[in-house]
Amino acid sequence: MSNPTPADVQQYIAAGLPCEHLDVEGDGQHFFATIVSTEFEGKSRIQRHQRVYQALGDRMRAQIHALSMKTLTPAEWSTQGKAA
Repeated sequence: MSNPTPADVQQYIAAGLPCEHLDVEGDGQHFFATIVSTEFEGKSRIQRHQRVYQALGDRMRAQIHALSMKTLTPAEWSTQGKAA
């Protein structure tokens, strides 16, 4: 099984989690994602990460060695001076 690209990981997350903004960087094993979703509203950081892992399913164990992520609600994203 070949290593996924950042675009692959982005597609996997987007398929399982509605995102207002999604950006993934990485080298095929280690990835960093910025994920903005309304599903994160009212959830702790751990719950947000669990939701992303749920979207990735078995790929997290089988294909993706490490994933660091910043999980934000649209309101949190806009207060950082970003536009979704």
